[in-house]
Amino acid sequence: MSTVTDLIRQHALEAVGVREVTRCVMPSLDELKVTEWSPRFEELMRNRLIMGAFRYGRLGARGKGCWLRVSGAIARLERYLMTGNQELLVDAANLCLNEFVEGDGWWASVDDGEHVTRGWV
Repeated sequence: MSTVTDLIRQHALEAVGVREVTRCVMPSLDELKVTEWSPRFEELMRNRLIMGAFRYGRLGARGKGCWLRVSGAIARLERYLMTGNQELLVDAANLCLNEFVEGDGWWASVDDGEHVTRGWV
Protein backbone atom coordinates (compact mmCIF):
# COMPACT_ATOMS: atom_id res chain seq x y z
CA MET A 1 0.00 0.00 0.00
CA SER A 2 1.39 3.40 -0.99
CA THR A 3 1.29 6.37 1.31
CA VAL A 4 0.46 9.86 0.11
CA THR A 5 4.15 10.73 0.49
CA ASP A 6 5.12 7.77 -1.70
CA LEU A 7 2.67 8.85 -4.39
CA ILE A 8 3.88 12.46 -4.32
CA ARG A 9 7.52 11.32 -4.47
CA GLN A 10 6.78 9.03 -7.42
CA HIS A 11 4.93 11.82 -9.25
CA ALA A 12 7.80 14.25 -8.68
CA LEU A 13 10.35 11.72 -9.92
CA GLU A 14 8.29 10.93 -13.00
CA ALA A 15 8.10 14.66 -13.74
CA VAL A 16 11.89 14.72 -14.12
CA GLY A 17 12.06 11.51 -16.11
CA VAL A 18 12.71 8.93 -13.41
CA ARG A 19 10.31 6.04 -14.00
CA GLU A 20 11.50 3.26 -11.73
CA VAL A 21 12.36 3.90 -8.14
CA THR A 22 14.06 1.29 -6.04
CA ARG A 23 13.81 2.11 -2.39
CA CYS A 24 16.90 1.50 -0.36
CA VAL A 25 16.93 1.05 3.35
CA MET A 26 18.32 4.21 4.85
CA PRO A 27 20.78 4.00 7.71
CA SER A 28 19.80 5.32 11.12
CA LEU A 29 19.81 9.03 11.84
CA ASP A 30 22.82 8.56 14.13
CA GLU A 31 24.77 6.89 11.32
CA LEU A 32 23.78 9.60 8.84
CA LYS A 33 24.97 12.26 11.29
CA VAL A 34 28.41 10.64 11.11
CA THR A 35 28.58 9.82 7.41
CA GLU A 36 27.00 12.98 5.98
CA TRP A 37 29.64 15.36 7.21
CA SER A 38 33.36 15.96 6.81
CA PRO A 39 35.23 16.56 10.07
CA ARG A 40 38.33 17.54 8.03
CA PHE A 41 36.39 20.20 6.12
CA GLU A 42 34.95 21.49 9.38
CA GLU A 43 38.41 21.59 10.97
CA LEU A 44 39.79 23.60 8.06
CA MET A 45 36.83 25.98 8.20
CA ARG A 46 37.21 26.51 11.95
CA ASN A 47 40.95 27.15 11.68
CA ARG A 48 40.33 29.85 9.10
CA LEU A 49 37.41 31.32 11.03
CA ILE A 50 39.66 31.64 14.10
CA MET A 51 42.29 33.48 12.04
CA GLY A 52 39.50 35.60 10.57
CA ALA A 53 38.47 36.66 14.08
CA PHE A 54 41.92 38.23 14.51
CA ARG A 55 41.87 39.86 11.06
CA TYR A 56 38.26 40.98 10.68
CA GLY A 57 36.60 40.66 14.08
CA ARG A 58 34.61 37.89 15.71
CA LEU A 59 31.66 36.26 13.99
CA GLY A 60 28.52 38.28 14.66
CA ALA A 61 30.35 41.11 16.44
CA ARG A 62 28.80 44.56 16.15
CA GLY A 63 30.55 47.32 14.28
CA LYS A 64 32.40 45.18 11.77
CA GLY A 65 33.03 46.59 8.33
CA CYS A 66 31.01 45.66 5.26
CA TRP A 67 32.42 42.81 3.27
CA LEU A 68 31.40 41.54 -0.17
CA ARG A 69 30.99 37.99 1.06
CA VAL A 70 28.65 36.58 -1.59
CA SER A 71 30.62 37.88 -4.56
CA GLY A 72 33.81 36.76 -2.78
CA ALA A 73 32.41 33.24 -2.39
CA ILE A 74 31.39 33.14 -6.05
CA ALA A 75 34.85 34.33 -7.12
CA ARG A 76 36.50 31.60 -5.05
CA LEU A 77 34.20 28.93 -6.49
CA GLU A 78 35.06 30.11 -10.00
CA ARG A 79 38.77 29.92 -9.16
CA TYR A 80 38.23 26.44 -7.72
CA LEU A 81 36.72 25.33 -11.03
CA MET A 82 39.89 26.52 -12.77
CA THR A 83 42.47 25.27 -10.27
CA GLY A 84 40.96 22.45 -8.19
CA ASN A 85 42.48 23.99 -5.03
CA GLN A 86 40.14 22.81 -2.26
CA GLU A 87 41.20 25.64 0.04
CA LEU A 88 38.99 27.83 -2.13
CA LEU A 89 36.00 25.65 -1.22
CA VAL A 90 36.71 26.17 2.48
CA ASP A 91 37.06 29.92 1.97
CA ALA A 92 33.78 30.05 0.01
CA ALA A 93 32.01 28.05 2.72
CA ASN A 94 33.27 30.43 5.40
CA LEU A 95 32.14 33.44 3.41
CA CYS A 96 28.69 31.82 3.12
CA LEU A 97 28.65 31.11 6.86
CA ASN A 98 29.57 34.73 7.61
CA GLU A 99 26.86 35.98 5.27
CA PHE A 100 24.35 33.67 6.94
CA VAL A 101 25.22 35.00 10.42
CA GLU A 102 25.91 38.66 9.60
CA GLY A 103 24.10 39.36 6.33
CA ASP A 104 20.75 41.00 5.76
CA GLY A 105 19.16 37.94 4.18
CA TRP A 106 16.16 36.05 5.50
CA TRP A 107 15.27 32.38 5.90
CA ALA A 108 12.44 30.64 4.10
CA SER A 109 12.65 26.89 3.73
CA VAL A 110 11.29 26.07 0.27
CA ASP A 111 11.92 23.52 -2.45
CA ASP A 112 12.51 25.71 -5.46
CA GLY A 113 12.97 22.70 -7.72
CA GLU A 114 16.65 23.55 -8.19
CA HIS A 115 18.82 20.54 -7.54
CA VAL A 116 22.40 19.52 -8.22
CA THR A 117 22.99 18.43 -11.80
CA ARG A 118 24.86 15.23 -12.37
CA GLY A 119 27.82 15.43 -14.72
CA TRP A 120 31.38 16.52 -15.19
CA VAL A 121 32.57 20.09 -15.22
